[in-house]
Formats: sequence, C-alpha cells, structure tokens
Amino acid sequence: MKKLSRCLALCLPLLLAACATTGGSGAPPKVNPDVQAVTTYHIGVDDQLQITVWHNPDLSVSVPVRPDGMITVPLIGDVTAGGKTPDEVSTEIKDKLQPYVRDPQVAVILIALRSNEYLSRVRVTGAVRTPISIPYRQGMTVLDAVLAAGGITEFAAPDRTELYRKGDAGTVTSYSVHLDNILQKGDLANNYPVQPGDVITVPQRAF
Repeated sequence: MKKLSRCLALCLPLLLAACATTGGSGAPPKVNPDVQAVTTYHIGVDDQLQITVWHNPDLSVSVPVRPDGMITVPLIGDVTAGGKTPDEVSTEIKDKLQPYVRDPQVAVILIALRSNEYLSRVRVTGAVRTPISIPYRQGMTVLDAVLAAGGITEFAAPDRTELYRKGDAGTVTSYSVHLDNILQKGDLANNYPVQPGDVITVPQRAF
C-alpha cells in the first residue's frame, strides 16, 4: 500500500507537467457523454475473448489478448485482435478458416474487458487514507471516489481539494471542490460527476 501511495504521489506531478494546466475554473466541470459511454468497443491488451466456431468445438476457445495485440486460434494460428472490434476479429477468423472449414460461422464475445478497466479509471491522491486508482463506474461522483480512498486524513485541507480533468489538445483544467462542505454539511453543490481519467487531489493543510 505504501508503494501505491508513493507511486501516485510521483505520477500526479508528472501527469500534470506533461499537459498544459489551466487555472481553477469557476464553472462546474462539463460531463462529456462521449467519454463516459463506449459506443464502439475496440479490443485491447489483456481483454479476454471467447471464440466460438459453430459445430466445431475443437476450434472454440477462450483466449487473452497478448501484449503484441495478437490472439492464437486453433488451426489458423495468430490473429490480430488489438485495436479491432469483435466483429472485425470475427470476420478475419472466418476468412482464415475458409480453406479448412466449410462456411465457418464465427462469434467473438468479450468476456472480460480488462484493458478498458485500466484506461477508464479515476485516481485519488494526496491526504486520503489510501491513495487509489479505481475503475470508473457510470454515475460515480467526487464523494464516491474519496470514500473509496478511505476518506481524508486528519492532516487534510479538504476545502482546497482539486478535480483535474484532461481536455482537448492535452490541456488539463482544475476545478475547486469544497470537500469539507460535502463531508461535514451534506452540501453536494461541488459533488461533481467524475469521468474516466479524472484525478482528485486532496492537499495537506499548512502547519
């Protein structure tokens, strides 16, 4: 756990330094539905696929996507899956099976979306009990993320909390969050909805 804390503490400055950061915005962050919802899923590394060839159980397998983006299918060997949709992979497998199987019917089903879970995360760092990187869930808010991190420590300055959101052209905008009002008074005015890639930072108070 200490290693995770140190890692998040080191990674956040690098993340923000790599992007142009605009000052704290007075307006609430806008929710981008295109980021929150995946309309066309492209397969990534570590995703688990179920390949089913109708009437050919020996060719039907469950396989992970390797780091090189490939999967291995019986009889035809390696097939490129990374960056493609399940339908595109199905078509490629079908084409490669044509010389061996008469009119092959192939279905490709995603049974574990591990790459998407890694990319679509919300991170909480700073003066919280457990700095954490958690998978995004639709409807998640700042409070949900902070509670998942175990809440704030006694050294926190909750009303100086910032929500960092990456925008177009690599820019990062910060939004002030009055976390103390949320936790102590039930004032949800700043309990903003989060989206994949957001970073929430709770600073320590000055002594």
